[in-house]
Amino acid sequence: MRKIVVLLLTVILIGACTSIDCPVQNFVGTNYAIKNNNRKSNPLDTDTLWIWSTRADGADTILLNGLSGDNETFTLPISYTKPEDVLYTLLKDTLGNSWLDTIHVQKTDFQHFESVDCQVAFFHEIKAVTITEHAFDSIVIKNSHVNYDPTYDHIYLYLKADR
Repeated sequence: MRKIVVLLLTVILIGACTSIDCPVQNFVGTNYAIKNNNRKSNPLDTDTLWIWSTRADGADTILLNGLSGDNETFTLPISYTKPEDVLYTLLKDTLGNSWLDTIHVQKTDFQHFESVDCQVAFFHEIKAVTITEHAFDSIVIKNSHVNYDPTYDHIYLYLKADR
């Protein structure tokens, strides 16, 4: 009788385990796309773009290091502790000209739970974006929901044609 009770308890305990799969790809980042107003096929062409931000401890951190050529999309991390992210951009051309811009991304953060067995994630709703418009003509929110899905462009950056 004891063997049957132990066997039943073992079966019940195994059946009590959850089978929820936590997402393996759980990076939440903002996808940016660089666009041209002059319809050039290659937005950056020979220009090079750097983006950095300031961490909570006050130190600068490089987020994008030397994007150029055919690359027109990139993903940047988004904070989950501040209502606004401030990004600094530097665009340089081959003639030695450079342009500095500041991007402000206002957002709302909210926790996302898959299961009690999974680590909590923070999703975001982008409320507003602004840019200083030195190298860029404008900035537009394409998709305001930032989550695990890497297929959506969230923000479009339009380069100035006459820079």
